[in-house]
Amino acid sequence: MENRNLRKERIGVVTSNKMMKSIVVSEVKKVKHPMYGKFVLKTKKYVAHDEKNDCNIGDTVRIMETRPMSKSKCWRLVEIIERAK
Repeated sequence: MENRNLRKERIGVVTSNKMMKSIVVSEVKKVKHPMYGKFVLKTKKYVAHDEKNDCNIGDTVRIMETRPMSKSKCWRLVEIIERAK
C-alpha cells in the first residue's frame, strides 16, 4: 500500500476570476521585520484550478497543492469558505 505525501493547503481571497476554470488567490500574512520589529503585510498570489467556474472576486477559499496543470497553475480549489457580500 503506497502512502501519498501530505498536500499543502492555503486559505486566501479570490482576486481574479477572468480566466476560464482558473482563479487567482491572494494570501496575506503579517510578518515581523527582523531588524525593526514592525509587522509588515506580505502578499503571495497563487493561480488555482476552479473546475466548475463558480468562484467570484472577494470569496474566501481553501486551495490545495496538486500536480502542475499548466505553466503557472499547480493548485486546485478545495472549497469556498465564505462568499463575497
